[in-house]
This record gives sequence, C-alpha cells and structure tokens, in this order.
Amino acid sequence: MIEAVRAVVVALVLLTGSAIVPKAAEIPDALAATGDVVVLRVHAEGAQIYECKADASGHLAWQFREPIASLFRDGATVGRHYAGPTWEIGGSTVVGKVAVQRPGASAKDIAWLRLDVAAHHGEGPLQDVTAVQRINTNGGAMSGPCAKLGLLHSAPYAADYVFLRKAS
Repeated sequence: MIEAVRAVVVALVLLTGSAIVPKAAEIPDALAATGDVVVLRVHAEGAQIYECKADASGHLAWQFREPIASLFRDGATVGRHYAGPTWEIGGSTVVGKVAVQRPGASAKDIAWLRLDVAAHHGEGPLQDVTAVQRINTNGGAMSGPCAKLGLLHSAPYAADYVFLRKAS
C-alpha cells in the first residue's frame, strides 16, 4: 500500500510540475529560531496520509496517519520524510516531537510546527540538529466524516523544513 501511495505522490509532482509553490510568510514568534542556528533548509513535496477510523464518539472520521514526502534542495532530491515524524538526509536521521503548532494559512493547509528532536541516527547533516520547523505549508489538511473503516486517502502537500541546532 505504501508503494502505491509513493507512486501517487510522484505522479502528482510530475503532473503538477511542482506547481504547489510555497508562499513566503513571517514565522510566528512561538516557532521562531531564537538563539538557534540554521543547519539546513529543504522543500518538501508529498502527501499527508489519512485513515478512516472511529473517533471517540464512535463516528467514522478521517484521522492523520503519516506523512510521506521527498525533500529537495537546489533542485536535487536530498532526502525523505516519513512517519515518526522522521527526516532522512545524507546518512543521518532525526525523529521529532511536536513542541509548538500554529494554524496554516487556510483550512486546507496543514499546521506550521516547531518540533524538538527526540532521536538522532547516523552521521551527516542532521547529526547536530535539535529542532525542526515546518513552515510555508500548502495543502495536506483533511477532516470530516468518511464512509468505510480502514479506507486511506492521501492529501498532497508542500512545505519548507528548517533544521536547527543550538548556538555554540
């Protein structure tokens, strides 16, 4: 099933020619990198995967399951983003935990986030990263009722990820 989702994401990027262009906006104070140093900034194109599940009241509703995205820098694919949330670039991997969340520009845009890094793996550009910002989101949000338990839906999205470390 994941391979089918990846194929859909690749097809969407190819068909749109990466037409989902991130909008520039100011970073909210709560997400700002005060005292942090930018290690790397990448652009993501992918999908937010939702699953039809029963909510607390027993009604079927779309619930976020996982992201899947390719990460780009200077026109080249440099890594990938997937469940965890996890980012993998150049032999290094970080797993984040949401620390701050702010709404996207519209109801169709996933939230802007600041995540604290909870785990590191490998050596590479992410090995000293302590936080990740998700900004300039476009698309990816989905909510509301669904018809069949277990049904999956992918919502295309784009975002910029900024990887930060504490200043020395």
